[in-house]
Amino acid sequence: MRRRRLRIALLALPAVVASSVLMATPSAGADPAAAPSTPEGARSVRIELSGAAMLEKVNDAGFDIEHGLTRVPNGIEGEAVATDAEIAELKALGVKILADGAGFAWPEVADGGLAGTAARSAVPLTHEETVRVVRADWFTTKGQGFLYVEARTTEGAQADPIVGMQLENDSGRGTPWGFARSMSRFVDSGEYMFHRNLFKLDARPHEIRVTSSTGGVAIGTVSDWLEDAPPPLTENPGYKSNFIDGYKHPQQLYTRAEQIAAQYPDIAEIIYLPNRTNGYQRKAQATIGGTGESAVVVSSAAWGHQGGNDITVEFVDRPGADLPLGVEVTGKAIRVLLAKDAGGALASTAAQVSAALETQSQGLVDRAHPYRTNTGTGVVAATTAPVALTDSLDQKRVGAPEGEVPRGPKTIPVLRIGKHRDMSKPGVLIQAQDHAREWVPATTSLEAAERLVHNYRTDKETKKIVNDTDVFFILSNNPDGANYSFYNFASQRKNMTNHCEDANADPGRRDSWGVDLNRNYRVGSGFDGYDGASTSCTSGNYQGPAELSEPESKNIIWLVEKYQNIKFMMSVHSNGGQLFWQPGAYIADGRITTPRPPLGDEAFYWQSAGRILSQVKNYRETVVTPENVGGSSDVLYSSAGNVREDLYHTYGIYAFGWEVGGSVYNPATGNWQGGSFQPPWEGVPDLVSGHSETMEYANGIMEMFRIAAEWGKDKKDPKSDLVPGSGRFTRPVDVRFETNEPATIYYTTDGSRPTLDSPRYEATEFREPGQVFHVTRTTTFNWFSVDAAGNVENNYDPEKNRKNYRTATITIRP
Repeated sequence: MRRRRLRIALLALPAVVASSVLMATPSAGADPAAAPSTPEGARSVRIELSGAAMLEKVNDAGFDIEHGLTRVPNGIEGEAVATDAEIAELKALGVKILADGAGFAWPEVADGGLAGTAARSAVPLTHEETVRVVRADWFTTKGQGFLYVEARTTEGAQADPIVGMQLENDSGRGTPWGFARSMSRFVDSGEYMFHRNLFKLDARPHEIRVTSSTGGVAIGTVSDWLEDAPPPLTENPGYKSNFIDGYKHPQQLYTRAEQIAAQYPDIAEIIYLPNRTNGYQRKAQATIGGTGESAVVVSSAAWGHQGGNDITVEFVDRPGADLPLGVEVTGKAIRVLLAKDAGGALASTAAQVSAALETQSQGLVDRAHPYRTNTGTGVVAATTAPVALTDSLDQKRVGAPEGEVPRGPKTIPVLRIGKHRDMSKPGVLIQAQDHAREWVPATTSLEAAERLVHNYRTDKETKKIVNDTDVFFILSNNPDGANYSFYNFASQRKNMTNHCEDANADPGRRDSWGVDLNRNYRVGSGFDGYDGASTSCTSGNYQGPAELSEPESKNIIWLVEKYQNIKFMMSVHSNGGQLFWQPGAYIADGRITTPRPPLGDEAFYWQSAGRILSQVKNYRETVVTPENVGGSSDVLYSSAGNVREDLYHTYGIYAFGWEVGGSVYNPATGNWQGGSFQPPWEGVPDLVSGHSETMEYANGIMEMFRIAAEWGKDKKDPKSDLVPGSGRFTRPVDVRFETNEPATIYYTTDGSRPTLDSPRYEATEFREPGQVFHVTRTTTFNWFSVDAAGNVENNYDPEKNRKNYRTATITIRP
């Protein structure tokens, strides 16, 4: 019989009607080439936002605080560099500026918790309980043990009085409860999420007990998080790694990709993406006459490097009276002859001069307009000398790499590695540097590519990966913005496309132009009413004028449509230390997320995450904690229009997002120390180091390749059971489904044959295991399961009238 492989059907999305820059703080010891410059008078401040809605509001105001954020009980905390004036503006927007050393911290000592609860009897969770343990994970790092717990109460939304929860744990199997402390209640966008805690322990507990202030109690067994992981490939004898010696700008990345394809033609090639970028280029500009009603903003018709930088503009005061406004052009020199009234006073307004420049400059000027929102009614003053227009791209920032950046549109190469590049093997897309300032993702991805080609002939596990997968590397998906980050403005996030109208099109806004490429996709976008993308062209997460407006995002869609064997994708970002997937966005009012993956896909994501992050930990014990793993809208914030959502829901691709460079535990201080977008390359190897981040996260990418290779070879049917199974019971009974691997279950309870249109076995709640059915009368369950690779249990065909599905009858007879 032919084996049937299915891809689980996905839910359709609901239809919905719908200045200044705060930069990442450079790490101590960072050299100028490896950290953003700090504006004069700026200082580092810790901030607290009430939630995703405020984050979007602050971004719309022109501030850039998208990364390095932490979800805390009262909202979101982050760190920013701001001047006193900017801090005042943030306060006016409702942002809380925290005192030095303030902010959310997990409790270090037991605090007694909720009075009187310790004596409550501990009973197993049943369908009637109001408290559920979502997860209880134990992990160690740098010699210290930690317990992370999430628990949920069905009354958690109650805010007056707020429902509290107490956590206790034992010190090993058979030991008494102790260490009582209160858990923190987390709310996002006004909706209760869960209570959770992370705290240090000297001994691994076996069980925890969670008690609600309303009386519910639950016991959970502690699991190991990232413990006992298999050794990474780097420990294989003779394995070669550590190829990257520093940060790489796009020209270096692309050149190396082409060299690899030339050196290893039997396993590598280059694919050139069809849509060229808009280019590392700008129109030459100048703002003449200050910033008031008399100011004029002038933009060249030609790109700066194609002649715009040669243009000069002079406002001329001629002797005499009753003189008309005129424009003279000699070569690239423009002289605006200002009008004079009957008394000999200058009489040309900024609006009039702007119109004259646009119509009489012989095509040299493309746009001229009053400054920002001014009406241009002020009289223009003469200049003391000609003013040169410039694109400012030759004014390199201090410490920028040597060399010139090619101007004009860029063709992005894709490095494809695989022995069988005929689409017969599962494809894996690694996409780095959507966001320009994120330098480590590019080096991490290149390190993984180097490991594949250098170890192919000498390491049998690498050979399996290359033989059994088809890997596509986009080492920098935003070359224009990345070059701008390296050479001009280190904190550049977006590409360099200017979609701004006159109010935001002057040279003072240049660092705020561009589109956030990871907000420019079609599923769960800002255009559909989802939060986390902005309509403001100067916002750090500007979504663009339309879905897929940018060539860089169009290229991704072209790639996955042309190479339909791509089944896995990792969008590599920094910094923050999160690994996430769908849902990635929600509508703030009611916190309505994009469709959550079926329980089987969710389980596959979690299983894969554990393997990937275990390999990260093996390098220097960096632990991405469970609180930072899951649906990105659950562990971070809403990011409307992100690439992962589009690839998963449109094409069925397992699409991960990765914020590399997360917090590392510092045993000397007892604190978790965060990273930055561009940490010093060597830095402190055990704490903040671009080199260490590159190596440890490359370990994780290599593990993702192994996962894809195994997925492609998976031909085994999943197995599932109803627990307890068929039987006679004298009272109502709770039942649930269990599977031997991540798999989605389709079931019926009305005696009919299950199909892909039947109900799916769902999680009790997000981040929780499968639901429990409380059976009160005799019921027959018919079902089948489908694993992540599309294998169907018992080779059952849900489209044909066969009966080789699973069945169990729960008989209730008092």
